[in-house]
Amino acid sequence: MTVPVLSLRNLTVEIPSRHGVVRPVDSLSYDIGNGEILGVVGESGAGKSMAGSAIIGLLNPPAHIAGGEIWLNGTRIDTMGREQMRRIRGKEIGMVFQDPLTSLNPLLTIGDQLVETMLTHLPISRSQAQHRAIDALKEVGIPGAKERIDSYPHEFSGGMRQRVVIALALCAEPSLVIADEPTTALDVSVQAQIIALLKRLCRERGTTIMLITHDMGVIAEAADRVAVMYAGRLAELGPVRDVLTQPQHHYTHGLMASTPLAAQGQKRLHQIPGSMPRLDRMPEGCAFHPRCPNAKEKCRHETKPSMEGGRAACWYPVSAEAVA
Repeated sequence: MTVPVLSLRNLTVEIPSRHGVVRPVDSLSYDIGNGEILGVVGESGAGKSMAGSAIIGLLNPPAHIAGGEIWLNGTRIDTMGREQMRRIRGKEIGMVFQDPLTSLNPLLTIGDQLVETMLTHLPISRSQAQHRAIDALKEVGIPGAKERIDSYPHEFSGGMRQRVVIALALCAEPSLVIADEPTTALDVSVQAQIIALLKRLCRERGTTIMLITHDMGVIAEAADRVAVMYAGRLAELGPVRDVLTQPQHHYTHGLMASTPLAAQGQKRLHQIPGSMPRLDRMPEGCAFHPRCPNAKEKCRHETKPSMEGGRAACWYPVSAEAVA
């Protein structure tokens, strides 16, 4: 049996606060296979980015991993020390952030940053790293890479900076790339280019990508499977076509009904009533039950312990309701 590139097993992140301990990520479990793009989608505050930060070891204290396990290529990494994680970060796991200016040093040229990363993680000379840096920029579609290698981040447009960040994430040849909202701050045409770039690199390199987003269109275009998160928990997980066209969890169903393309022919878009609960005021039972049109007594008191048929963490999934 093939070992997953990334495996989360009941991952739990806690943050102490004056109102008690809150859990932005609560018992999260899923695997991502070699060369697969897993889309992680949900509202702001659902725990998507917090899970990504936990995987790469960049949680800001007092946030910390309180339970569960993180496995990378068969090796457990959540118990590693800071120095061990520093060696893995960049070499084994690459990161693409939403705003490229937050991950690029404005005082260093693009070439210097690429070369520094490769020298840190790869057994190559500076001359070899410089040649690889130019090749990396060409691979992500930077025109005139040889001339622009000595440019500074502010000399690039937003779309070009994001391409540079992707090159930076991939230059040490990691097996996993976590892309956290990589297209949110970009124009629609540039978004399509970045998604096409990630898909091509995934296909050609066999790189595994965890694509964090709130955009269902990006998920439909790029992902092989999709994980839907709500209030820190996994609501639904499955092949992207199945989840988007035949959602089983009522939260996923509500998300799709509120998407213009999915709601063609309707006079008004569907709106999920209410809002996601605050982390320090999580309801008992299923976190979605106060907003769910199909909530029953069982939903108010019992959290679904596992995924129903590998798809939805719901006692009364949409498909079962439709059949009934």
